Amino acid sequence: MSEELLRVEHLKQYFPIRSGFKTLQLKAVDDVSFTINAGETLGLVGESGCGKTTVGRSVLRLYKPTGGKVIFDGTEVTDRNIKGMRRRMQMVFQDPYSSLDPRMKVENIIGEPLDVHGLYSSKEERREKVLKLMELVGLNAEHATRYVHEFSGGQRQRIGIARALAVDPSFIVCDEAVSALDVSIQAQVINMFEDLQKQLGVAYLFIAHDLLVVQHISKRIAVMYLGHIVEVADSYELMSSPIHPYTESLLSAVPIPDPKTARNMKRIVLEGDVPSPLKMPSGCPFRTRCRYCTERCAAETPELTDRGNGHFCACWEK
Repeated sequence: MSEELLRVEHLKQYFPIRSGFKTLQLKAVDDVSFTINAGETLGLVGESGCGKTTVGRSVLRLYKPTGGKVIFDGTEVTDRNIKGMRRRMQMVFQDPYSSLDPRMKVENIIGEPLDVHGLYSSKEERREKVLKLMELVGLNAEHATRYVHEFSGGQRQRIGIARALAVDPSFIVCDEAVSALDVSIQAQVINMFEDLQKQLGVAYLFIAHDLLVVQHISKRIAVMYLGHIVEVADSYELMSSPIHPYTESLLSAVPIPDPKTARNMKRIVLEGDVPSPLKMPSGCPFRTRCRYCTERCAAETPELTDRGNGHFCACWEK
């Protein structure tokens, strides 16, 4: 078995929001726990606003967590040691158009992490490392002197990936790294992520809302709803045998290319709207939209429990 690289325990991320004369706590992430092994990909899925991106940013301490622990390679991540851990924990951002500085040439964008951490002894060595990184992500050497506005969305995302790889990290948060790209470009970038993992042994937290994309790249999948993880399982186990009602609804919405199979599939439509994280329902966060809801669901919050074969689910009725 692979050794554990990242452990997140009871992570909480609350944001204070002014409402009139009161300050309310927006519970973006509430008691989230998971682990990622070295060289493994954990997919994190859920609808927009459920807290996926906040989890990724809190793990890397781009947001200071309200509560909980993040343990990376056996050491708890704190304000004191995060600077030393930055080299081993990196992020690829969602929007390749806003995450790159338009005033910098590609060579300097990719080389900036090398500057920050002092990972070269001469300008020649710096340029050589930058060119190797560009080659690794499928960019040509002549691209080094260009500005980002001269590139397509897929090429810009490759620049962002090269920047993340510059410091030789062990773990990368991929925050919807392919959602802003065309479908054909998505496939190229996903295949590149898989190739890089085989070559470098890097682990990913792959955040996305497309279940088919996540199933393709991930070994395990965690499903989030309203700041909570409601189900975790092996990717194929989750897709074939979901337990939580929310996961069932998500999978019923996945398009199927076979018309006959698609006609026989029953679409599970959720009723009502997602509750506001400023006014969370008592008990189970999903109970206001769940067809199996009982009095116990309103009274107690279910914990993730092992249903066998590493399949975890947080539900009283299933």
